[in-house]
Amino acid sequence: MSDQATQRRVEQTCERLLGEGAAVTFTAVASAAGISRTTLYRNQNLRAVVEEHRSRSHDPRTLSGLTTEVAHLRIAVEALAESVRRHEEQLRRLSVRRKAN
Repeated sequence: MSDQATQRRVEQTCERLLGEGAAVTFTAVASAAGISRTTLYRNQNLRAVVEEHRSRSHDPRTLSGLTTEVAHLRIAVEALAESVRRHEEQLRRLSVRRKAN
């Protein structure tokens, strides 16, 4: 089967899963499309198709969608805060060295 035919089959499978209200997962898509999960993960085009449909399946207006989004944002803010703390410490050390000279 050609890459285009496989991609078309994956897209159709994702659309069908969304239409049925089913979760779009690599396992579900691979099983329904009759291809391996490894193929979905390794082929960048197929992976992008599944990821795009997965993002569509998460409605951010639902409570669980909002909870997930808040959790992701919290992790991002914590990572930024840690980076800022690290940079502030570096600036303090540089400032102390500069005063010492």
